[in-house]
Amino acid sequence: MPHKITLTGSATGPLREYDRYVAFDMREKGSPSAPKGLKKSTFISYTVFVAKKAFNKTGLTKKSIMHEKILIQGEPTLDIPIDECPGEVGVICFQITVLPNKNDKEKNDSDAKKEPKQEASGPSEAQKKTESTKQEEAQEPVSQPVAKEEKKAETVQTEVKEPPVQEKKVEPQNKQITNQPKGTQDLLNFDEIIVPEEFLKTRPNPEKTQKVIDFVKRTGRLDEPLTIEKGSNVLKDGYRRYVVAKTVKMDKVPVVYEYQK
Repeated sequence: MPHKITLTGSATGPLREYDRYVAFDMREKGSPSAPKGLKKSTFISYTVFVAKKAFNKTGLTKKSIMHEKILIQGEPTLDIPIDECPGEVGVICFQITVLPNKNDKEKNDSDAKKEPKQEASGPSEAQKKTESTKQEEAQEPVSQPVAKEEKKAETVQTEVKEPPVQEKKVEPQNKQITNQPKGTQDLLNFDEIIVPEEFLKTRPNPEKTQKVIDFVKRTGRLDEPLTIEKGSNVLKDGYRRYVVAKTVKMDKVPVVYEYQK
């Protein structure tokens, strides 16, 4: 079973570099007391051998290794030549760890003590925020009824204004001319109607035209209004009834307007 050895402390000599490893010396003293009848142990010097890859991971340098406290775990060896191992015992290092200094430890402890105080002060700020939000919420309901009353007043005003507008829109639609065909919007002078040439070139069906003439003689009006373009008075539809109105010599004819697009 291999021997185990653990060393703590700083390097007592300069760092020596080789091809694949580095070496440095350390010292450790024995126990301050020994069993009765035995002599106390004195300082023992060690030469530690560390692989370069493991040593570089620690971040140690030639200068810092003389001041940093390190922990070495490894196995003792007596097989290394004395020119490479000036210490009494050689140590093949399996693990090297840099230990924190007392100053760093004290600083960390003081920071840890300060943190609870800062955390304790946190809730008071949160309480202030919650209190301020509660005050704002308490003030909001007071302003809401006023806003509702204003909205009600606005709705009442709009309701009062709406009926005249609706009446104005409805009046022209509901305007009816008595004793005229359904849908009549106006009575227009016959002479004011302009007939396009495309209508003048056609001849309405005589039988259908005669039926409209008979209807006019019987009722005194046309059966349907003429479609006239608003503004220009150009005939758009109802040329047969235009011919009937001309035949019976009507002064005014019922019309429905078509607006220009």
